[in-house]
Amino acid sequence: MSTTTRPLERQERQLLLTIGTVCRRLQPEFPDISISKIRYLEDQGLLAPRRTQSGYRLFSEDDVERLETILRLQRDEFLPLRVIRQELASPSGAGKERRRRRAAGLADSDDELDLGELCERAAISSDLARELEDYGLLQSRRDGSEKLYAAADADIAVACAKLSRYGISARHLRAFRTAADREAGLLQQLVAPALRSRNPDRREAGIQELEALAELAQELSQLLFWRDLRQLAAG
Repeated sequence: MSTTTRPLERQERQLLLTIGTVCRRLQPEFPDISISKIRYLEDQGLLAPRRTQSGYRLFSEDDVERLETILRLQRDEFLPLRVIRQELASPSGAGKERRRRRAAGLADSDDELDLGELCERAAISSDLARELEDYGLLQSRRDGSEKLYAAADADIAVACAKLSRYGISARHLRAFRTAADREAGLLQQLVAPALRSRNPDRREAGIQELEALAELAQELSQLLFWRDLRQLAAG
């Protein structure tokens, strides 16, 4: 091995992180992260860190970013590992774009799409989009003669289209909208005074509280949902 390549290899190794360093780095955002959990995700084929000759794992920045994505999909969207694996393998990059939009704070404004852009992004027909809107799953606002939809509605349309392939019509999907309205209404009662405040600090605190409450409410809903499904599967 030439003397010119050794410094490059040493420099590359310095940029790699041990599993313990990765764990400590992610703990502020993911308090439940552990070395054993990272190893489990590797065993499931979701991570592929490098190995030294002694068998120690070394993680690149790309590996860490991938791990953060996995953990956020588990925490924020409650996706099973099988679905996360499909998301990460998606060549379209649509999953990454969707996650970037969802990561934006509640106070941030969302981009808007016209009907054609919505249908193109969600890969649905205009007839399905109108049906979903009729049942309250999509929402639009009028700008003159044109209807505009929040970009997040494209994600809703994608989910609805996937469910429709199983024979679930927009009329039946309305139950999800009703449940979401009830949950949002409950949270609104808790934080509405802060959100209406003219004090910027109090309003910001209210938004942060709403985000925290939303995560907890989603977690509870998902746990109850999966309990019911386990009972259904058990007969």
